[in-house]
Amino acid sequence: MKTKFFISAIALMFLCGVGFAQTQKSAKKNAKAEVEAETPTTVAPVEGPEILFENTVHDYGTIEKGANGDCEFVFTNVGTEPLILATVQASCGCTTPSWTREPIEAGQKGTIKVHYDTQRVGGFSKSITVTTNGKTDRVVLQIKGTVNAPAAPATN
Repeated sequence: MKTKFFISAIALMFLCGVGFAQTQKSAKKNAKAEVEAETPTTVAPVEGPEILFENTVHDYGTIEKGANGDCEFVFTNVGTEPLILATVQASCGCTTPSWTREPIEAGQKGTIKVHYDTQRVGGFSKSITVTTNGKTDRVVLQIKGTVNAPAAPATN
């Protein structure tokens, strides 16, 4: 009698375990399908020109005085018509931008290169304002970081 009860109990636990595993498997599959449904695989083109940057902030971190102060912002015209950068203006004279001057065709990439004068010691946060003919007609980019003074020479 005890043996039958024991075997029945084991069989019941096995069946419950299989059912639970199937439920968990189903729940994971449904959750994955929901995430995939919410994640667009492509961006629908915007009617007219439109700019989309890969990043709008560049953090140099901590760099030494005189280090390379160059960085680059990459953008894509996600619109259906050519994108033109009308102006790219830095917030001060210590930051110099250069950019793609030709119209950027739909789906094509362009760049804005920025040079920061690393001869200035201390923390910095500068902005670069980009004006376009796109639906988003103004984008503000930011560079930031800290320039360390050179180490004092050791005295003997």
